[in-house]
Amino acid sequence: MNENSGRTISLVTSNREMKQLLAELDRFTATEVPVLLIGETGVGKELFAEYIHLSSHRSGRPFVRLSLSSLPESLLASELFGHEKGSFTSASTEKKGLFEIASGGTLFLDDIDDVPMEIQTKLLRVLESGEIFRVGGIRPIAVDVRLISATKVDLKLLASEGKFRSDLYYRILGYPVKIPPLRDRLDDIPLLVRHFIRHYAPSKPVSVHPDAMKAMELHAWPGNIRELRHVVQRLVYLAEEEILFQHLPEDIRLTADKPGSQSDLCLNCLIEEKMNHEDIMACLEKKLIEFAVKESGGNKTQAAKRLGLSPSTFRDKLTRYGLSEPDQTTS
Repeated sequence: MNENSGRTISLVTSNREMKQLLAELDRFTATEVPVLLIGETGVGKELFAEYIHLSSHRSGRPFVRLSLSSLPESLLASELFGHEKGSFTSASTEKKGLFEIASGGTLFLDDIDDVPMEIQTKLLRVLESGEIFRVGGIRPIAVDVRLISATKVDLKLLASEGKFRSDLYYRILGYPVKIPPLRDRLDDIPLLVRHFIRHYAPSKPVSVHPDAMKAMELHAWPGNIRELRHVVQRLVYLAEEEILFQHLPEDIRLTADKPGSQSDLCLNCLIEEKMNHEDIMACLEKKLIEFAVKESGGNKTQAAKRLGLSPSTFRDKLTRYGLSEPDQTTS
């Protein structure tokens, strides 16, 4: 949880589709419409949420964030709605919940697809009434919050399967924003790399060798912006004045554009119209996951860490690509 402290947010892109998305989003930032951010882990959903907040008339008020997957169910109600003194064994004092703290401002709930059904019911009641009850409390407390939610999966599908309340889904849907994964905006790589170099080494002139940049442009980036940021952060400390190909992590070098490489084969598939761009990037991502699993000796936790993915996202990708047995290495 953090509150706004006078930050300004700039969403860096040169991608045409991303620019169109931001132009459309700017039409909703000044409204009270709830926003649902949809995208894979690491695409920058929290950054989008803060951008929306700082572009709204609530910008001078708190921006409060919480990942709903980071807390056990037993603590979520108290975290969101607060509790009264003595409401349970360890409640030695009263506590304001995040809805109260964010009142007048914006509340960002990440991973809303992970929220338990009981909490979903309470969230719906708050959003419909504008009032919360603290745990153990008997009096309603009015709150004025703009809600921004984020999900890494298809909430509509979860609702159709009975795993997410459909009435809550339509209540938080408002304006849906589907943030594209980095593999669908590879033309942003050079701009983002330079942006992160300036951020992590503002007083150190660091350039990028063309071979290194080309390799990064070919990488599927399963961990998205977060993975790229962490990679560049490491690289600026490894490089003296120039980031070279040999400085790159092994999985990025693996997909580099060199004779006989997988990227050449995929490029041929595109030129010969055997596969479209989306299929090619999915193929590359699958091979990177297979490589990470193999290099980690079948340890899925280590493989996920190598790729900059959360365990839950990594499991989703294993299922998506039919790699449901992560302990089996590939040839």
